[in-house]
Amino acid sequence: MTRTKKAPSGNKSIEDVARLAGVSITTVSRVINKVGAVKEKNRSRVMDAVKALKFEPSVFAQRLATGKSNVVALLIPRYEGVFYSFYALELIRATGTLCEAFKLDLLLHLTDSHTKTLLNLRGVGGVIFSDIIGTRHQVEEALELEIPCVVINNYVEDLAISCVAIDNFGGARDAVNYLVGLGHKRIAHISGDLTTQAAQKRLAGYLAALKEKRLPVKEEYTLKTDYSRGQARQAAEKLFKMPEPPTAVFVASDSMALEVMAVARELGKNIPADLSIVGFDDNPSGLYGPVALTTVRQPLIKMAEEGVKELNRLMNSKKGTAPKKIILPTELVVRESCRAI
Repeated sequence: MTRTKKAPSGNKSIEDVARLAGVSITTVSRVINKVGAVKEKNRSRVMDAVKALKFEPSVFAQRLATGKSNVVALLIPRYEGVFYSFYALELIRATGTLCEAFKLDLLLHLTDSHTKTLLNLRGVGGVIFSDIIGTRHQVEEALELEIPCVVINNYVEDLAISCVAIDNFGGARDAVNYLVGLGHKRIAHISGDLTTQAAQKRLAGYLAALKEKRLPVKEEYTLKTDYSRGQARQAAEKLFKMPEPPTAVFVASDSMALEVMAVARELGKNIPADLSIVGFDDNPSGLYGPVALTTVRQPLIKMAEEGVKELNRLMNSKKGTAPKKIILPTELVVRESCRAI
């Protein structure tokens, strides 16, 4: 009778690898975890045995052996429609892709800015904070625990922490300067949620550009929202009802800018004949409206990637490694939603 050789089981242990390779368990552990010196002959035997047995090392065992965790927590502030948000989805996608390349496990955590909940950082090797909106205490907690961490979408000046931010101020100033260059003098701004640094910087860039061009800053031309399309609609209705409405508007996000367009069409207005619009984000949806939206492109994917690269550097460096602070430039993308007057 002919016997067939059994295929290797998927539940092989480190002892099985050591037995097949003819080396000690300690040698196998050193090869797998890349710690300590091992003869090249023995290393080759171990790798051949791992391949033959289809052995997959335990993540928890590796952490015990190396004293490090490869789990990265990505903290995103919770808000309505977060999983429909272009910003959040781009961030998660780019972070996840690069974490996989670095063989890091990604843990997504939505934070509540209205509570002072402490984080459970046990077993976490590093943290990426997406902005600091009511979560500064969590950032400070991570720093006190000496956990490697990076803040993205917020330039942090007063903490010894790495950060990767976007030049929101410069992007907003470029947008307004473009409108001024087209001959517009009555330029309004629909801001985002001013509890965020991004919205604050975009408002500051708008005001700075007006002052540089010696144009009047009218309080009624600055309409503050929470980044929602609902409040953008209310702001647009106010603009069109003004006795002296603006000829152009710089909007703090593309989704709000598209809502302004929708209101204009409902009221029989024409974009850009009756109102020139510039958004911020370079959301692909801006290409498919009734008029292609002129916008400020922010490098969300690059920001997330730089954040992961910096965190990986910190996780593999000695404690006390100096943090890096990075500001990424924006780009004005000119399309069809503006006209010269």
